[in-house]
Amino acid sequence: MTPRLGSILARSRVVAAAAVLCLGLGCLPAHAEVTLFAAASTTEAAEAVAGAAGRAGLGPVRVVVAASSTLARQIEQGAPADLFLSANAAWMDYLGKRGLIAPETRVDLLGNTLVLLAPPGNPLGLTLTGPDGPGLALALGDGRLALGDPDHVPAGIYAKAALQHLGLWNDLAPKAAFGGSVRAALALVERGEAAAGVVYATDARLAPDLETAAAFPPDSHPPIVYPLAVVAGRIGPEVMAVYRYLKGPEGLAIFRGYGFTVAADTAG
Repeated sequence: MTPRLGSILARSRVVAAAAVLCLGLGCLPAHAEVTLFAAASTTEAAEAVAGAAGRAGLGPVRVVVAASSTLARQIEQGAPADLFLSANAAWMDYLGKRGLIAPETRVDLLGNTLVLLAPPGNPLGLTLTGPDGPGLALALGDGRLALGDPDHVPAGIYAKAALQHLGLWNDLAPKAAFGGSVRAALALVERGEAAAGVVYATDARLAPDLETAAAFPPDSHPPIVYPLAVVAGRIGPEVMAVYRYLKGPEGLAIFRGYGFTVAADTAG
């Protein structure tokens, strides 16, 4: 036997032995990575759910976070997303109209509330609602009011709607400082570049040095809904397993832990 032939036979025996061992142990193929595009306001919760899904044996889940508008446009341009979790219905509709989501997978997954966030000891909460509404502009003084850009950021769209409903928008619009995402608006308040900000209640939980001056009445803006869907053409075993985990009891429990409300009909 030549050395070369001996080497080939040896390698063959190793491969055969590995195959037998795999059959005995029930080896499974490696999971492909699943990519979740998630609204910026879900950053910590989405990463926690992704980590839990991985520990549950569903394979690696990569989370990409940004404003929902940014993510939707990236998906439109062909970004390799498997799942999309938007902070409002409009950006999911945007993709749906272009045939870029699997419509049968669309579910309303989460909810949130809108709050006015400010440094401790502020008087702003006294003037948020009712006929004294314009007093909020006076309370801000020369300060700015931070919010997501209402032209495309869901949190800003909700904020503008609420301020308009309360009769505050005309007085506050000149004082507005727009952020490219709700987290950008939050950062303006944290850095002292804005005297107050309109953010989600879940974002307020992440800013212990600030306080919630007031909560916006739920009927002052459209319901805050986070729809989830599989991106068109991405349906497969790994993606669907993660999709089911996100809307199942384990995933929803994690989202609840971060302060989100959940839609009851998405469990399971």
